[in-house]
Amino acid sequence: MQMRKMFPMGFGCCALTWLAGCGSSPHATTEKYYLVATNIKIPYWQSANAGLMRAAQQMGVKAEMVGPDTFDPKAEHEAFQRIMAEKIKPAGIMVSAADPSVMQPDIDAAISQGIPVITVDSDAPASKRLTFVGTDNYKAGLMGAQLALKQLQGKGAVVIYTMPEQANLKDRLHGYHDGLEGHPGIKIVDTVDIKGDARIAFDHTQEMVDKKTIGKIDGFICLEAIACPEVADVLDRNKISGKAVVAMDTDPRTLDWIRKGQIAGTIAQKPFTMGFVGVPALDTLHHYPPNPLDKPWTLDPQSPVATFIGTGEMLVDKSNVDAFVSETSQKSQ
Repeated sequence: MQMRKMFPMGFGCCALTWLAGCGSSPHATTEKYYLVATNIKIPYWQSANAGLMRAAQQMGVKAEMVGPDTFDPKAEHEAFQRIMAEKIKPAGIMVSAADPSVMQPDIDAAISQGIPVITVDSDAPASKRLTFVGTDNYKAGLMGAQLALKQLQGKGAVVIYTMPEQANLKDRLHGYHDGLEGHPGIKIVDTVDIKGDARIAFDHTQEMVDKKTIGKIDGFICLEAIACPEVADVLDRNKISGKAVVAMDTDPRTLDWIRKGQIAGTIAQKPFTMGFVGVPALDTLHHYPPNPLDKPWTLDPQSPVATFIGTGEMLVDKSNVDAFVSETSQKSQ
């Protein structure tokens, strides 16, 4: 208890990536933390779940990831409602807000019941969530823009694949716009809402091939994980090369296409770290909640709650993809 008493309302040692001492306090056998997301079967969320379960095991608490297997904001809302309806209330919830407008009422309702809620990966900044754990998405967009500039050599027509309602993707797009500003030779000619469905990305790219408009496109930018492997697949099937393709995240197919040269590079996030850091952050908020829990702490200059916990981002391209895969494989063993 001595370690935790030093950090009565902040995240203290538990917000860091090590847990020594943080799990020394006794936990109730009913203490359980949840991660709510969408598309939870894709590698990105399986990595986040691995971090969630690793932290829970080390701390001696229960944890579970819930949500739909597809990108379905309504189903995510329903999953959140189900865990709130459990006889034993969650000790804390982390949620990736697929649609902030859908999830905000759920987040605010949980906070009003004394359940700490933090957002991970995709924020709901207008809600009463206590903190956001994840990528600096604006910076990720800037990093992607720099790679796109290099690949396009300052000029070309670009297609963007995204999901416009997600706050994190809006921030990435903002980063891209700012990063490309001052380069009038590069023009975004189409923005595609893939609605969380990889088939839309594949079909839209194939349609450009079929209509013979692909020759007018010089680059493809994907703001989320599942689109660019489909783009690369279409280009490869049709023996089209020389396009600047900038991806997001480290789906195994994305990394394979980087090796093959169809994708120039990808901006890697750390979903494992999001899940791993989220559990002790929630645990501290559960045992030492700021008072009142629903205060807008982001506006308090002496807030005991961090507004943002950055988990890091990096560029993976052909120069370091093998080292990245090797390091990831060793950590998963």
